[in-house]
Amino acid sequence: MKKERFLYSFLPPYLPMAGERGGGTIFRGDSGMGMYRIGDKIVYPMHGAGVIEAIEEREYLGQKQDYYILKMPVGDLRVMIPTHNVVGIGIRDIIAPVEIEKVLKILRDQSVNVTANWSKRYRENMIKIKSGSIYEVADVVRTLMLREKGKGLSTGERKMLNSARQILISELVLAKGTDQTEIEVEIDNCVRS
Repeated sequence: MKKERFLYSFLPPYLPMAGERGGGTIFRGDSGMGMYRIGDKIVYPMHGAGVIEAIEEREYLGQKQDYYILKMPVGDLRVMIPTHNVVGIGIRDIIAPVEIEKVLKILRDQSVNVTANWSKRYRENMIKIKSGSIYEVADVVRTLMLREKGKGLSTGERKMLNSARQILISELVLAKGTDQTEIEVEIDNCVRS
């Protein structure tokens, strides 16, 4: 019997940057459309995109709460997200298929305008990843892949690249309706072209 891995989400509230609302799609909590439902495809900042496969009541620290059980398309991971805090942690709908080309355009851009200071560059990239915006994550992936090709990456930046790639891949897999390998090849082709 295969053991399921769960990631419990108890992150502090997410505060989007001014004017930033993720991949161009508004948060459902802000739209007045209500809760997400089973089968909805959503993005969880810092973890990636997934499909809600269940809504369950669980007890944690003596309190019963409802959780979205999010199945990630990359890896065998399920994430439990408290339903009452979706806006606070930055949950949003995945991008529409028509927005994929904008992501690919960011990946094709060969210009790199980043600071030489490793710690400042790392901090700036982490802010972009935490924003939950697929466009910001695509920019981090592009920048780090180009830097890796040119000067190489530190261990910390290599881990960041791997994490950002997984976040990007998970959303593109769901938005495009294809498999992980095809998206990985497409990302590599865009950046290395």
